[in-house]
Amino acid sequence: MTRRAAIIGTGSYLPERIVSNDELAHTVATSDDWIVERTGIRARHIAADDEMTSDLATIAARRALEAAGIAPEAVGLIVLATTTPDKTFPATAVQVQANLGIGDCVAFDVQAVCSGFLYALSVADAMLCRDPDLVALVIGAETFTRLLDWDDRSTCVLFGDGAGAVVLRSKSDGSGILATRLHADGQHRDLLHVDGGPSSTGTVGKVRMKGREVYRHAVVNLAAVLEEIALAVGVRVEDFDWIVPHQANLRILEGTAKKLGLRPERIVVTVEQQANTSAASVPLALDQAVRDGRVKPGDLVALEAMGGGLTWGAAAILW
Repeated sequence: MTRRAAIIGTGSYLPERIVSNDELAHTVATSDDWIVERTGIRARHIAADDEMTSDLATIAARRALEAAGIAPEAVGLIVLATTTPDKTFPATAVQVQANLGIGDCVAFDVQAVCSGFLYALSVADAMLCRDPDLVALVIGAETFTRLLDWDDRSTCVLFGDGAGAVVLRSKSDGSGILATRLHADGQHRDLLHVDGGPSSTGTVGKVRMKGREVYRHAVVNLAAVLEEIALAVGVRVEDFDWIVPHQANLRILEGTAKKLGLRPERIVVTVEQQANTSAASVPLALDQAVRDGRVKPGDLVALEAMGGGLTWGAAAILW
């Protein structure tokens, strides 16, 4: 039987500090009603001052390894998706490698903003196809709140911090990643971006977004890529047992579901209490659905995301 890269363990981590909409309203010109009506978000987690992206990623990775029953030293590949690295270089993945006590292995970061985890998963999947003995850690981790302009209520209310991770290894029992599809369209890069960078301003910059345009592209692109991934594996979108989407905004999730005629109860939603955690949101939601028993062996699962770039993608997985 064909060997496939399969997810054998999931893990996640959310910082201890939880900031509700009401608390945010004390410092930003907003209200709980305004945020909930437009986004569905009620709270978000914010990393402590001494917590870096690598710290969040390391905890999520440890939990994924424990769930998989895999010792850290068995890992031969770490692909970490993040928009908020600890440093410009080296890659945050090598800091996680050091934190986990892993010796010589392949470790690097992937940057595709909110689509980053899907990009990282696709890269790891391809590498496992070439080396079936490889054990891989794929992580999405962000301290995204450090990119926010807290005077801009149109963006600062949307985001939170967190990390999620999965362990991959090759299996021949029919389970695993059936297909991935990735896209990017740089002509829309200014719809969602950060206005800084090492080679432009020499600063980190802050998040800037044209919300209406992003919403319109998100609903169209996410619906299209779900149909594309379903076609790739020979099913209909409604045949997926679970859709695990990027948790950007509840209205985007609802709009995509309506466009495709999807049952809301088959969509994993965490945005209400976690907000948009960028590259971390898909693995965070996946870990929650695995640990609470919703995602079970034999289930057909679709992951999907869209982020700045614009980038978007999806993966079909037989659990």
